[in-house]
Amino acid sequence: MEKNLEKIQTSRFGEIEIDNSLLFNFVSPIIGYSDYKKFILVDYRPDSPFKWLQSVENKDLAFPITLCSYFNIDYQFEISDEDAETLGVKSADEILAINIVTIPQINPQGATINLLAPIVINTTNNNAMQIILKDSKLPVRHPLFEKKEEKSNEGSN
Repeated sequence: MEKNLEKIQTSRFGEIEIDNSLLFNFVSPIIGYSDYKKFILVDYRPDSPFKWLQSVENKDLAFPITLCSYFNIDYQFEISDEDAETLGVKSADEILAINIVTIPQINPQGATINLLAPIVINTTNNNAMQIILKDSKLPVRHPLFEKKEEKSNEGSN
């Protein structure tokens, strides 16, 4: 089977070749980015636990993402029947959850992962959406790297 390849220009990675069969179609947009529906995963450094969710429609828009399992984060959630229907999900095996990461330029060790609003992808049809987990105590900014020296100062700000 022949791949459906196309080249796109990105501000972060220059010109990259993408396989259109691996395009994610956001059936409900990423919060704050309603104009952009088509994204691709870019594996900028193959040995990195991070990838980039790059917009095909805006060369300047890319989100660093990761899987919770890379960082041994116990992460489980349920999606509503309505969200499953929107994505076209028929079985839990079809779901891939990725999470947006915030990496401060000045202090990469202060990176956080958004556990409250995962990106959920149906791996069968490549439909995707960001879901805000209802009734969840999961944080928007969960630290990826444990702070060694500040552990005893948890209650003082």
